[in-house]
Amino acid sequence: MARLYGFLFLAQVVLAVFALISCLSAEEGEIRALPRIAWVLIILFFPLVGSIAWFAAGREPTARRSPTAWPMGNGFSERERRPVAPDDDPAFLSSLADRARRDDQERLRRWEDDLRRREDELRRQEGDRDRPEV
Repeated sequence: MARLYGFLFLAQVVLAVFALISCLSAEEGEIRALPRIAWVLIILFFPLVGSIAWFAAGREPTARRSPTAWPMGNGFSERERRPVAPDDDPAFLSSLADRARRDDQERLRRWEDDLRRREDELRRQEGDRDRPEV
C-alpha cells in the first residue's frame, strides 16, 4: 500500500511540474480564465486539482492553437531586434573599419616620423664628414 501512495505522490508531483512548465511557457493569448500568476499559485498550492484545472480550463485547447509549436522569430519584436553576433551588427563593423583606419594612419605617421629622424641623422653624419677637422 505504501508503494501505491508513493507512486501516486510521484505522479502528482510530475503532473504539477508539467503544468507549471506549461503555464510559464504559454503565450499570453493562450491563457484563459485567470492571469498567469493566479494559475501559478493555484498549481503550487493545490498541485493535483490546480494541474488538472490548468490543463482543462486554463490554457487554450490544442485544436485552436497555431500549427507550429514555436512562435516565429526569436521572441523580440522587429523594433527591439538586435543583432545576434557582433559580426551581424553594422555599427560594430563600421567601428572596426574606423579603428583600423585610425591605426593605419597612426602607424603611417610613426613611420614618417622615424624616416625623417633617420634622414636628419644621415644628413648630420654627412655634414660632419664634409667639414675639415681643425
